[in-house]
Amino acid sequence: MGLKLAAMLCLLGLPVQAEALRLATWDPGLSRKGPGLLLRDIGKGDRQVLAAAQVIAATAPDIILLTGFDWDLEGRALTAFQTVLADQGHAMPHSFAPQGNRGLQVGLDLDGNGRLGEARDAQGYGDFTGSAGLAILSRQPIGVVTDYTPTLWRDMAGNSMPESGHADVQRLSSSSHWDVQIGPLHLLAMAATPPAFEPRNIARNRDEAAFWLDHLPDAPFAIIGNLNVDPQDGDGDPSALRALLKVTQDSQPRGAWQPPQDGPNAGQKGDPALDTAQYDRTPGNLRLDYILPAQGLTIIGSGVVWPFPDDSLAEAVATASRRRLVWLDLDLE
Repeated sequence: MGLKLAAMLCLLGLPVQAEALRLATWDPGLSRKGPGLLLRDIGKGDRQVLAAAQVIAATAPDIILLTGFDWDLEGRALTAFQTVLADQGHAMPHSFAPQGNRGLQVGLDLDGNGRLGEARDAQGYGDFTGSAGLAILSRQPIGVVTDYTPTLWRDMAGNSMPESGHADVQRLSSSSHWDVQIGPLHLLAMAATPPAFEPRNIARNRDEAAFWLDHLPDAPFAIIGNLNVDPQDGDGDPSALRALLKVTQDSQPRGAWQPPQDGPNAGQKGDPALDTAQYDRTPGNLRLDYILPAQGLTIIGSGVVWPFPDDSLAEAVATASRRRLVWLDLDLE
């Protein structure tokens, strides 16, 4: 690890652990309103794209799950972003980013509004195939992958799927569910639907998290991604999250700074230091992003990249996304 990078990590309050495996998850806001637009923006040096790369490079993960990155057939946008990261001094040459469910149309009126081909008629909400998909970047080679993304919602044991005429086509994953092996560790990666906007979304959000309860590998693992539910605040049903917390470890990663707890944040029950998403409307800031390692694994450190306003990285964090990067260090020796 270079002296410059080590000094930056210290300024951020991130422990310098050369022997640790640093995991991270983040929605960097690298999604656009149409196909090809993200690649265009990366190519022209877009300010928000550069800010996202700066935040990742400053945190220096060995593996990161991006939960808001537009997919394209040839992976050109992701390859271009890897180049931007390398230019920032943090090369992550290995990647995994197959097509997910967002924007994937099935030719049916899934939301029952009498119109076809809209964002809510896709397997997961999205204006085009690949919108706001998942991508894993890694400094280490990626091994065996089990992709559960095509799993039908009705086929999940104990599901709470509402009755509809679309059970034969409706998938569980609003984005993707992957079991990705990197070294000895299995990453159980996902990004769930928000529990708002549609009547069925609370049930789907809960079931997307609960899916892992029946798919935990007999190997070191970490559940990672955007579960899109807060344990105490917001509109979701946190029962599946609570069940996952009983079979994993929650290091409760904390940010260095939190916005004033007034306005939409007033009256919240949760610890604001744990929040990973900033909203200027009700219900306010929430904890939505998680890294939950298996019991028995050794956690060295963890945190949320939410710096003080006068921190050198604060502008990049605010420019990139309303979400905040979560990181966690594991000792797998």
